[in-house]
Amino acid sequence: MNFIVDNIFIVAIAVISGGALLWPALAPRGKRATPLQLTQMINRGKTVVVDVRSADEFAAGHLRDAKHIPLADLANRIGELDKSKNRTVVVVCQTGARADKAARQLQAAGFEDVYALEGGQAAWIAAGLPVTK
Repeated sequence: MNFIVDNIFIVAIAVISGGALLWPALAPRGKRATPLQLTQMINRGKTVVVDVRSADEFAAGHLRDAKHIPLADLANRIGELDKSKNRTVVVVCQTGARADKAARQLQAAGFEDVYALEGGQAAWIAAGLPVTK
């Protein structure tokens, strides 16, 4: 007990850093779709793919028929997707992190069926699925 009291700052740093490492695993995430699930959704129809990557990343290759709205512009351009509120929306970014943020924004705007592509464009390419330039 004396060690903890004598080294309270070190113990506090250890506890805080441990919590920071666990936070991403414990943070709530929205719905996610694997590349296989996304392929099935696209084949069934009524699915809109929104790519939130930068213009350069989008130009390097993207999913066929994906609508490009960079994450920075999504709040201002969300009205472009209003016709798709009753459809399934799948958000794609490079690795999946930006897609989660975009999915939360879309859900807050009233979109009910929103998914983020798990692993992003990198997982799509790793699965050997086609991209369009």
